[in-house]
Amino acid sequence: MRVWYDACTGKHTRYGAAIGKELKKRGHEFIFTTREHPDTLPLAKLLGEKPLVVGKYNPSTNESRLKESAERVIEFAKLFEKNKPDVAIAHQSVELCRTAFGLGIPIILTADTPHALAVNRLTIPFAHTVVVSEALPKSFTRQYCAQRVVPFRGVDEVAWIKDFKPAKLSVKKPLIVLRQIETKAAYAKGKSDSAKTLAEQLAELGNVHLLERYNGEGHAFGAKVAFEDSASLVAHADLVVSYGGTISREAALQGVPSIAIGDMAKTPVNSYLAKKGFPLFITTEDKVQGLAKKYMGKRFDVAEKLAALENPVEVIAKLVETIKP
Repeated sequence: MRVWYDACTGKHTRYGAAIGKELKKRGHEFIFTTREHPDTLPLAKLLGEKPLVVGKYNPSTNESRLKESAERVIEFAKLFEKNKPDVAIAHQSVELCRTAFGLGIPIILTADTPHALAVNRLTIPFAHTVVVSEALPKSFTRQYCAQRVVPFRGVDEVAWIKDFKPAKLSVKKPLIVLRQIETKAAYAKGKSDSAKTLAEQLAELGNVHLLERYNGEGHAFGAKVAFEDSASLVAHADLVVSYGGTISREAALQGVPSIAIGDMAKTPVNSYLAKKGFPLFITTEDKVQGLAKKYMGKRFDVAEKLAALENPVEVIAKLVETIKP
């Protein structure tokens, strides 16, 4: 089978690399594409991947988003004009969905963010099959007219954390990793960014490493550092605090205490891991300091819990092989 995966963000890149590895092991041809984005290209290089770069991310205005998206669709249509993939896979790439649907290519989609209203509306209705964590309510995919839904016992991050071996890093202890809110995402519009203020408060407890977005760099509190593997960084952390969900789940799945804050911290997949006993704590900004003092430096043995979760890559690979070319 010829299988196409398009990665729009760092998370997508990790997911795509994991899916590609499994599919190539099974003898399938894997076409990996991405776009210019602060996370995608450095992470692809770190993972040893060489995806085809098509277009770029430009969230400056609604007009720039629309134009860049439209140009990617046109480029993809040209790319696959004479040799279409048999199936397309994405973690909600709008351009993959629009192109594959237009060319009659079945789409396997993963999705885990009910709050991403725009992306959900622009991807889920196009999918042949939506693969989602059992944590998500059935109403999530139903409201976007999903044709077929396949649930799995776990969360998306299991795909790259289950057999993950963190890189050896030299870090200053105690280490607190703080992840900034996804400031330019459509779902974050109008939300305040208090990451730097919170970094100053947490600095009383340890060395804060503030991971900022959209500058292509991490940011050690007071000193800039090169782009790095955040999954490895949190593996060495004593505490993770995040306005987003992915890095919180990456940490918790590795037994590192993680505090998720803000409106988006209450996402079903976060609550799911917390209920299963992973060290993921959901709270508000004003209560972070107290939880930080309580859990700072504690490590949790989650090996058995992680082993009990289902790897979505295996679910996706089996689905690929049910589609007739």
